[in-house]
Amino acid sequence: MNPTKPIERIPVIVISGFLGSGKTTLLNRLLQHAPKSAVIINEFGSTPIDQQLLRDHNVPMSVLAGGCLCCQVRGSLTPVLKNLRMAWEAKNRHTISRLDDAIHTIPGDKPFDRVIIETSGVANPEPVLDTLLRERWLSARYHLHGVITTVSAVSGADTLERFVEAQAQLGWADTVALTHSDLASSAQLATTSAWLDKLAPSAARLNVVLGAVAPDLLLDLSKKMRPLGQMQNDVEHRFNSISLQLDDPIAWPRLQIALESLINKHPQQLVRLKGVIFTPEHPEPLLIQGVSNKLYQPVRLPVRSTDDGKGRLVFITAGDVTSLAEDLMAI
Repeated sequence: MNPTKPIERIPVIVISGFLGSGKTTLLNRLLQHAPKSAVIINEFGSTPIDQQLLRDHNVPMSVLAGGCLCCQVRGSLTPVLKNLRMAWEAKNRHTISRLDDAIHTIPGDKPFDRVIIETSGVANPEPVLDTLLRERWLSARYHLHGVITTVSAVSGADTLERFVEAQAQLGWADTVALTHSDLASSAQLATTSAWLDKLAPSAARLNVVLGAVAPDLLLDLSKKMRPLGQMQNDVEHRFNSISLQLDDPIAWPRLQIALESLINKHPQQLVRLKGVIFTPEHPEPLLIQGVSNKLYQPVRLPVRSTDDGKGRLVFITAGDVTSLAEDLMAI
């Protein structure tokens, strides 16, 4: 008896960033290089216009308007992803009947290779990641490839100072695309860099001018997250995500010990961790970030309207993670 063939999971890239930071320009550039992409655009206004800015691309596109994915239209993302997956499966196979009346399925052409979600400029990306990682049907068929956050070098520091949503967007970034750097003064660049050091110390940074950036650097997020000292073997090392929800506040010293233990015990399997937790001592959530060899100093974020008091941690993993998953459940 042949073993069950594993389900092929479609990679998902989330593009986040505050209003006016250049998300759509970056997406345009990305689609020029990777046209076999399905796109989900979330617009806060009731009259969507971003898809008009992508008019030169013939790609499967869905628009969620009238709110942001972290509040009004959050429940709309799941059916869109389910419909995309069913369309992908229908076009990815071709069924033929032979003389013995047996039904056979042969591979067809994939309608798209990845899904790109562009969030609203005022959206917190946390619920999007929740949907991808915690809904069982979706997590078996999609995997989070990474989060790209655009930050304007001109207005980024002021935006981050004023809007907690912008801080959350930056805190979840795997890659920061620093836009408008050609228009920024040295003082603006220095101030914005200080914010990046604070909120996204482990994220890769790319300078982007008018969307001009090597698309391979954006698409191949896994290589940028490869742990130090790991053998360069793409066949053996596949990247995945494990999520952990903490329903109750947890004391930071206790969690710090547990996370540092994980990092020390699984240096090759644990590539990156990120998340937001709540502690009994403070009402403000705590931003947590780390890589395969370091846990960064946590940062307090202002209270957000979308806070539900539940902590969420996401672990980017490589290779055999059986032992790591068992240790995570013990936290």
